[in-house]
This record gives sequence, C-alpha cells and structure tokens, in this order.
Amino acid sequence: MYAVVGCSSCSHLWLIEGRSKTTQCPRCGSRKPYEKRKKFLETEDADHAREVRASMLANRQGEGETFARVDSFADLEWVEDGVVSEEEYLEASGLDPDEVEAAGDRDPRQPTRTGSKKSIVEAALEDLESPTEADVIAYANDRGVDAGYTKKALEKLVRSGQASESRGVYRLL
Repeated sequence: MYAVVGCSSCSHLWLIEGRSKTTQCPRCGSRKPYEKRKKFLETEDADHAREVRASMLANRQGEGETFARVDSFADLEWVEDGVVSEEEYLEASGLDPDEVEAAGDRDPRQPTRTGSKKSIVEAALEDLESPTEADVIAYANDRGVDAGYTKKALEKLVRSGQASESRGVYRLL
C-alpha cells in the first residue's frame, strides 16, 4: 500500500510505502505516528500515488493547468537517476567543465602556505643556511607570507630572544 502524506510542521508532501508505526518528515525531521499524519490518498498503485502527489505539488506552484495537460505522470521524460549530471549542467550553462574543475583545484580562498605565518618565518630560519633578511623574505613570500609581515616577525623574534641577527645573518636560538 502507498500513501501520499503531508507534514503539519513544514507542509512537505511525500510517499510512504507500507504502514509503519511512526513516520518522519524527510524535510524537517518531525516524527509522528502514522495514524496522526494527514493522508491525502491511500492506494495499492505506486504510479497513482506519484501522480496524485505530483498534481498536488503542481497546484501549489500554480501549474495545475500545465500538469493537467500531461497525460500521465509516467509519461514525463526522466533523466537517468532523476538528476542531471554535473557535466551536462555546466555545459547547458555555457561553462567548460574542464575549466571549472581546474578552477576548483586552485581555490583562491585557500592559502598557498602550510602553517601559520610565524611558523613559516621560523621554518625559513631553520631550513635556510645562513639566511639573510632577503632570503627569509623570499622563502616566506613563496609560501604566501608578505614581506612586511616577514620583516616584523624577524624583528619580534630577535627582540624576544628566540632568534639572533649578526652581520645580517639570522638564526634561531
């Protein structure tokens, strides 16, 4: 048996197959006993239940007359798995799927560095042999840290005693 039921909380309509003690709305998650759900139709035919639900949804959208012109719900054109593939959607929108994928691989919102700015400056002092200020700035810049921050970070590290500077060469202590 199939039933077209409605949710009193969010007005969602859906199909239920069989009879369970309780039902849960797939949209809002409200749970009620099956007997307390508003049942618009109970039938043995799944296609008939789908047809009634589709008609109700069309009427809600003000498209009842358009829906009435369709001979049967079963006659509607179906897309495989009920969805359009991402590639088809992008092409229909006038976008090149390969370019979209490449753009996703280089998300500009994500930093190109790994670690905090301070840890990158400290890593430069550890990784570089006899690093000068210019070397540290270049190292940090390659990892997305701007030169102004790098200079200030070097000054703070020296002032706090975590690094030293002698004749233009820095080292961590």
